[in-house]
Amino acid sequence: MTRKNIQSTDCTVDFAFQRIGGKYKGRILWYLHSHRILRYGELRRQINGVTAKMLTQTLRELEEDGLINREVFHQVPPKVEYSLSETGRELIPFIMYLNKWGEKQMAKSGSVSLIL
Repeated sequence: MTRKNIQSTDCTVDFAFQRIGGKYKGRILWYLHSHRILRYGELRRQINGVTAKMLTQTLRELEEDGLINREVFHQVPPKVEYSLSETGRELIPFIMYLNKWGEKQMAKSGSVSLIL
């Protein structure tokens, strides 16, 4: 049974947040938007505190959900590139809106702002 079947829901908001929720998914989507194409190591350097296992798992989930593309180049050493899929690109305006909302809320609370 796939992850999608296990986490089935009738609520569209729950469906959306199951696809993009979590500690790293939004940042991965944002970095892929900003850089167009990134290799695994480049993503790992961009995301502070992520373990190799968690990054791999998150990338697999994003790929399974059709939000990113994974292209494997059969060469030595192996090369894998990640990019946003068309569906993933559709999310960028919403992530931009969440970024602005987060900045506003952090300013209200006096928190330090970290811009993606």
